[in-house]
Amino acid sequence: MADPTITAVPGVEVGHWADPVAMTGCTVVVFPSPNVAAVEVRGAAPGTRETALLVEGMRVQEVQAILLTGGSAFGLAAAEGVVAALEEQGRGHPTPAGPVPIVPAAVVFDLMVGDPKVRPGPREGRRAFEDASNRPVETGRVGAGTGATVAKWRGREHARWGGLGSAAVTRADFTVGALAVVNAVGDVFSLEGEALTGGPPVPGPPALVPPGDNTTLVVVATDVALDRAALRRVCVRAHDALAACIRPVHTGYDGDTCFAVSCGSKTAELDVVAEMAFEAVGRAIESALRSSDTLGTA
Repeated sequence: MADPTITAVPGVEVGHWADPVAMTGCTVVVFPSPNVAAVEVRGAAPGTRETALLVEGMRVQEVQAILLTGGSAFGLAAAEGVVAALEEQGRGHPTPAGPVPIVPAAVVFDLMVGDPKVRPGPREGRRAFEDASNRPVETGRVGAGTGATVAKWRGREHARWGGLGSAAVTRADFTVGALAVVNAVGDVFSLEGEALTGGPPVPGPPALVPPGDNTTLVVVATDVALDRAALRRVCVRAHDALAACIRPVHTGYDGDTCFAVSCGSKTAELDVVAEMAFEAVGRAIESALRSSDTLGTA
């Protein structure tokens, strides 16, 4: 039986599109309604869409999907395909003119590893959305992780493949799942401290790093009912997992971004959910690295 992934959270679906020749792709996480979403950006070089909607005080609480994509800022165009497909299904924030789908997005910079002129666009975003299902998430160099690389802070000669990973943690009758696209400038470690890319546990002075050639993206989902303020605390622990597993992280060369979505009605202590998110994110990062030698076929 496959290890649990973010689709273990009821109603959550994931789909990929990938070009293994151009080495880029995109991944869509689709959520049931109702839900509440939040975000926290800690990298200094993010590429995002509609994240301003997800902070406290904003009127719109719910998202229909989240897009993670390669192609740097160009790849944000893939969200338009997801929006169009959702509109055709009648899903979105209700307005007098009809539903307006809310699809926040974030990008990784993968233009240096394949064909920089091939980037996910609306057609590719739609294809990823159409691929979405609740089956266990395919991991490795697939979807938004197809062109991901890591361990570049010591010089590009030390770089190795990153990728996309997913994991889930269940306690009692509730679940926290995570999906991570690992394209970090730093070296990667397991939560137990095992070096997955061969780097030292304490980073030294970095070599010259190509600007923008990095970023780790995370989506956390749970079936526990949480408001946006509580989800921000979940994002904090998710970013703590990045700091435990990626060294260095949150640098000027990274756009590290974490989304958190509550799409259930179960009850649990916030700190319990947050610690489960820490574990799920750490396991998802490890999953990405341990499966990164394979290319997906989505």
